Amino acid sequence: MTTVKLAPSILTADFACLGEQVAEAERAGADRIHVDVMDGHFVPNLSMGAVVVKSLRRVTRLPLETHLMIFNPDFFLDEFAQAGTDSFLVHWEGNTDLSRTVQRIKALGKRAGVAINPATPASVLEEIMPDLDQVLVMTVNPGFGHQHFLHTTLPKITRAREMIDRLKPGCGLEVDGGIDAASAPLAVAAGADVLVAGSAIFNDGAGITAAMQRLRAAVQC
Repeated sequence: MTTVKLAPSILTADFACLGEQVAEAERAGADRIHVDVMDGHFVPNLSMGAVVVKSLRRVTRLPLETHLMIFNPDFFLDEFAQAGTDSFLVHWEGNTDLSRTVQRIKALGKRAGVAINPATPASVLEEIMPDLDQVLVMTVNPGFGHQHFLHTTLPKITRAREMIDRLKPGCGLEVDGGIDAASAPLAVAAGADVLVAGSAIFNDGAGITAAMQRLRAAVQC
């Protein structure tokens, strides 16, 4: 049985005490930290840059996963790699030459992943799949936290899982958006093995540790 990995997304964390919150997530069993980068063009929001990754690198030993929700990610790969990023997720929809971008990520010695939005079919990954370490299926429209899981994405998660098993066994299948104790088991049943969760971890009234335990328990049943 595949162990499901948890990737807390700091987009909804309290930035006044970000280091402490990430450290608590690490102690609670997080497998990696998910950093959402937005440019205000590819998605209608602005968020953090490489300086945040550099700061996090000093306070956690966990892999830092940078999700570039931006156009032309090639311009920023070196900067984030130098800041301490361990893996990149770039969007199929925001790229002019996806193969070039993936190969550049690999040349930097980093893990490469491709993300697809809810309206993008899994079939677009067919040609690039053999080069990937990770696939990310967005289960909300990217750009904001606190959104509800789109159940219509479940069949696509299953299609992506079938494609991975056929073309690149061992490639991770990640889901991002609206993941909580209710939606997580559905995503895992569909084939996901990495769960990105923001609000369900950092905005839980019971605290980060309790939230992580609840999410872990939800996918172990």
